[in-house]
Amino acid sequence: MAHSSGTLPAAASVPARSNSGPARSAYSAFFGRWAGTWLALPFPLGLLLLWGVSAHYGWVAPQVLPSPQAVLTTFIDLAQSGELWDNLWISLLRVLAGFGVGVVGGLLLGVAMGLSPLFKDYTYPFFKAFSQVPVLGWLPLLMLLVGIDEALKIILIAKAALVPIAVNTYKGIENVPSRYVEVARVLQFSRWQLLWRVVFPAALPPVWNGVRYGFTHAWLALVVVELLASSEGLGYMIVFGRQLFQLDVVIAAVAVVGVVGYLGDQLLARIAVVLLGWRRSGF
Repeated sequence: MAHSSGTLPAAASVPARSNSGPARSAYSAFFGRWAGTWLALPFPLGLLLLWGVSAHYGWVAPQVLPSPQAVLTTFIDLAQSGELWDNLWISLLRVLAGFGVGVVGGLLLGVAMGLSPLFKDYTYPFFKAFSQVPVLGWLPLLMLLVGIDEALKIILIAKAALVPIAVNTYKGIENVPSRYVEVARVLQFSRWQLLWRVVFPAALPPVWNGVRYGFTHAWLALVVVELLASSEGLGYMIVFGRQLFQLDVVIAAVAVVGVVGYLGDQLLARIAVVLLGWRRSGF
């Protein structure tokens, strides 16, 4: 008997299940978050390895380049004696004082130049000339005026921080998109509402970048000032170690300077994430 041939219904296509979906997502998120860190590790680790090998085989005299073990031992001794923490605390107080003065002065000057074209025309040329003189250029004059006490250090640190903060604040206000201002005028914002609800929030990203640059400049100025005119602080530790030819002390202090400066910049970067979180909502 003949059977009628019929077409069997096609089997429903079932998407292939990925056994590693969540795991892969977690791995990608973790690697993406720390990718920059992993990529940055080979170079310093390579330098550390080269340093250890050169010290082990005596390629460089230990009086010129101590071994990593000697530097680590010196660091531990300085930390246990409290000498390192005392000098670090003094340096932090100095940089915070000078940086605070620089932030206030830079914000005020930048806002004034950004909001008043007349004020900018009068002050910007002088400010540019003032900013071109490096910190060390002001050192001899200020030593005659204020001596070599704390006032000298705070003034120089404040000057180093003020310049990038003022420039970024001025540029941030000047570059606020005109459409933001037009919308505010359509909504009949008052001048203060325009500033506090439109101009300042829109200018905050470049302003905060200026604050970060200001901290970096302030930290560098601190070390330079302590190298030349100080009897305590991390910069003084570097000079003192060099004078006594204790290169292990010098390298340990330099490492602390680098780590603390990096941590300070990263702290400001984390604060920026909080302050600028509103931008993700599509302001």
